[in-house]
Amino acid sequence: MRLSYGQGDKAARIRRLKDEIEKASAIVIGAGAGLSTSAGFTYSGERFEKYFSDFAEKYGFQDMYAGGFYPFPRREEFWAYWARYIYINRYMDAPKPVYRTLFEMVKDRDYFVITTNVDHCFQKAGFDKSRLFYTQGDYGLFQSVNPSIRKTFDNEDWVMEAMQAQGYVRNAEGFFEAPQDGQLTMEIPTELIPKCPEDGSDMTMNLRSDDTFVEDEGWHRASAAYADFLREHADQHVLFLELGVGGNTPVIIKYPFWQMTMANEKAVYACLNFGQAFCPEEIEDRSICIDGDIGEILAAMDR
Repeated sequence: MRLSYGQGDKAARIRRLKDEIEKASAIVIGAGAGLSTSAGFTYSGERFEKYFSDFAEKYGFQDMYAGGFYPFPRREEFWAYWARYIYINRYMDAPKPVYRTLFEMVKDRDYFVITTNVDHCFQKAGFDKSRLFYTQGDYGLFQSVNPSIRKTFDNEDWVMEAMQAQGYVRNAEGFFEAPQDGQLTMEIPTELIPKCPEDGSDMTMNLRSDDTFVEDEGWHRASAAYADFLREHADQHVLFLELGVGGNTPVIIKYPFWQMTMANEKAVYACLNFGQAFCPEEIEDRSICIDGDIGEILAAMDR
């Protein structure tokens, strides 16, 4: 398969995309990590240093992802790390209003979102929960290590308690920050280590990494709603809007978007990505590929 990259004037492509959003019968949004990166949810640099400098100094890793796989010697440290990780990437707002800008563009359109992101940014920006399919899990959910328990469990109360147990205090806006003396502990009390309410077994994050990932009732409802939406609009003027999808799991969003655009002559495919905006040549005439920061592109469309 030969690939085509964005052709013609970038401003003209942005105008064309804005026109498609306004005229399409339906919009299917497919979002990957690049969208949250554009919104400021970065996993290294300033955010990492602010919340994990003590862990970095002790164990030597330089980003949140590496810390998430680190073999901490004690479970109390492991869960202290993950409490911070979940808090800043799930319960704090994204630093930039990229998701909100996107919502304002599509809120009055017939849309559905499929995403591999697990940070809940779509719902926090106002997107309708019934029009969202989080395929890879949610930082806000735990699951049991017992494979027979096919349920997920909200973790917000636990996260807040675990943050306080490390010495974090709430600021005037209600968000946790380090105390003035900067003194934090890198562990939680043993009794705070999360256990499954069903059988007392250990818990883990509801994040797809292997075949132990729990697809609960909510996951299956969302999957069915997405399939129904696609069937309902199969022969209509559909805009497949791909935002920040990389090459890690192209079979979830990218390849299906290409295939559905090929199968429907009325469909249009759009790809917004930094350094990775391309499409197959077979659908080049019905594609809009825009290389750049997604937030900046959406802001340009909003003007």
